[in-house]
Amino acid sequence: MNRIAAFLFAFLVVSSALAEKISLVGGTVINPADGKLVENAVVVMNGDKIESVASRNQSGVPGGSRRIECDKKFVLPGYIDTHVHFFQSGDLFTRPDAADLNSVRAYKDEVAWVKSHLNDVFARYLRCGITSVVDVGGPFWNFEVRKTAHATAKAPRVAVAGPLISSVSRKTLDLGDPPIVQIDTPDQAREFVRKLAAENPDLVKIWYIVDPDHPVDSFRPIVRATIEESHAHKVRVAVHATELETARAAVEEGADILVHSVIDKPVDDAFVKLLKNRHIILCPTLVVFERYGRTFANKLNLTPEETAWGNPEVIASLDVTKIPPDKLPERIKAALAKPDETLDRIKKTYDVALPNLKTLEDAGITIAAGTDAGNIGTIHGPALFREFQLMKEAGLTPMQILQCATSNAAQLFGGETGAHLGKIEKGYYADLLILNSNPADEIAYASDIQSMIKNGVVYPADSIRP
Repeated sequence: MNRIAAFLFAFLVVSSALAEKISLVGGTVINPADGKLVENAVVVMNGDKIESVASRNQSGVPGGSRRIECDKKFVLPGYIDTHVHFFQSGDLFTRPDAADLNSVRAYKDEVAWVKSHLNDVFARYLRCGITSVVDVGGPFWNFEVRKTAHATAKAPRVAVAGPLISSVSRKTLDLGDPPIVQIDTPDQAREFVRKLAAENPDLVKIWYIVDPDHPVDSFRPIVRATIEESHAHKVRVAVHATELETARAAVEEGADILVHSVIDKPVDDAFVKLLKNRHIILCPTLVVFERYGRTFANKLNLTPEETAWGNPEVIASLDVTKIPPDKLPERIKAALAKPDETLDRIKKTYDVALPNLKTLEDAGITIAAGTDAGNIGTIHGPALFREFQLMKEAGLTPMQILQCATSNAAQLFGGETGAHLGKIEKGYYADLLILNSNPADEIAYASDIQSMIKNGVVYPADSIRP
């Protein structure tokens, strides 16, 4: 009986905290969705939703609410990272298919570490002002991650896909619940989608890998079957496609989302028109294209935010010079031997990817910010601020970048939840940020966060210590 009483008391405490009415008073509200600002604003949050937004001159401050002074502050929707992978830590050992270091750290130990540090990862996202994320592919235990995040106060909202449907397998990642599954026939694809649909995924993900043994057209029938079956279950499909012709094929077959930039050649007018006509959302993931190479070449360029808010154990592992030379894979040895060649390849990638992003943004394609966090060197949480830097280098304005990370990203998150994210409007979730500086003037200020608000609960930045 005492246990029941204690449970009820805890429930009431949590409920009352969520039901608190709070007024953010005097700040400048920035709504990147339309670029509009409301100065000297009053934002009223009632529980986990926004009740009203108006200038204080028009509305005054309602009684019966807790007042938070925001004079000379800036209020934004919480950021959304639309491309993460919780099954990967971001450390040097997390993708043995790319760099096999099992002799240093067994992959099963790596996965156990990842599972035991989920709350740490959740908190780091929140500390960075990232109140929602989309995990676009991982093992079936991804669905448990979504459930855990939903039950954790200091965690972002999480949308997930299950295992990636692929033209190739990655056996070194298969510990009985593989994150990538090779599918060889359209019937297999339909059967696997039905298995995924039973878990109520937010997305189905296709890993459309093209190489001499897997030309674009050979996998198209499987792409078509996957998309048809997913749509029959009312689930959208995201496709990893980094080549222009692969991306074109994916969209022609009915894909809803492209989860990387095209990096092999400039996009053409027909491709841009195709994306526009099909209302495609594209997530550029610029940061991930440099981080494998820079890590392996010992030329990692972590931002101050990554150094401050990334997991220190993950960051420490990225120093490849600490690995005994006889245990280094050939890929890392080659990068260490000729770092300039590695950096030159990265530059050539950006010479294509950055102009492509600007072309698509100028054409009105919906761009959603995402990092591919969890891959080697791409740090869960603060990698988003490096993504912002690269988007700026591509020529996007601060307001465009903020739109990519809020209202556009909410469209990729999708569903009933996504429909109430990314804007500061009545009825939307009270997932907000209070900033000390104006990121619409300079995107570098996007990390100058005073407080994060998730579900109407206010967390001073320094109160979240993962």
